[in-house]
Amino acid sequence: MTLHHVTVGVDGSLLSVRALDRAADEAARRRTELRVVYAVSDRDESGPILESAVARIHERHPGLRVMTKPVEGPAVRVLTEESRCAALTVVGTRGFGGVAGTLLGSVSLRLAAHAHGPLMVVREDHPCDTAPSADGPAVLLGLENDTDVDAAVYAFAEAERRGARLHVLHAQNHRHVTPELPSLLPATSPGQRRTAQRDRAEAAVPRFSLARLREHHPTVGVDARTVRTGPSGALLEATREAAVVVIGAHRRKGHVGPHLGPVAHTLLHRSHCPVVLVPTAR
Repeated sequence: MTLHHVTVGVDGSLLSVRALDRAADEAARRRTELRVVYAVSDRDESGPILESAVARIHERHPGLRVMTKPVEGPAVRVLTEESRCAALTVVGTRGFGGVAGTLLGSVSLRLAAHAHGPLMVVREDHPCDTAPSADGPAVLLGLENDTDVDAAVYAFAEAERRGARLHVLHAQNHRHVTPELPSLLPATSPGQRRTAQRDRAEAAVPRFSLARLREHHPTVGVDARTVRTGPSGALLEATREAAVVVIGAHRRKGHVGPHLGPVAHTLLHRSHCPVVLVPTAR
């Protein structure tokens, strides 16, 4: 099944307006339909909220196709089901609250552990962008291991849609050394070749090889580096200069269901740009 539309969850709050704006930008960038979903206990309550959402979308993107969908039920369950048929699902979160370490907007956190497709989490302090630019912020891709291939595919496509560079940060576990691969950016002189050889370990990427994806997206410029310690901190710092960060959603089994790993938790709490979590191969 080919997935085209973008879905956004709204609830009438100012926070969900930020997610709505971002989702509308994403749908416009893809030239596809935007579905505005409101999880409610009574569908009669949804009318004014959805009407306001449509008016706002058409003000920002007059030609965008919009469908509204009030659904009865808890927000996490509703949006998890909606994510099955969406190219991207967008929700908002507030990040840190008054108590350090407490993530408000628990819908986004629980949804991140259950969504069936790519999920974008937008905080209220994340600026919206409407026009892709090669001179603008890059797309940031955080790689952990070979199961992140879908995240890499998404990130390349996102960089291509935006006309932006792709920055790849590979967190390498020192206990598992990734086989050396040729540099993503071929050297053009003996000096560059020597530099590439010295830096090969730092530029190593998972064995599915980003070079193959680069062939499918020849217009995307790629920078890659490897960190062996503190991947959460390195990714977090890199989000300061990124338009969006893309990571694999590494879900671990817990007593109350699947939960996310430490990198995802860190970015959902503190990222300086929107976070896209792409489900990894199980």
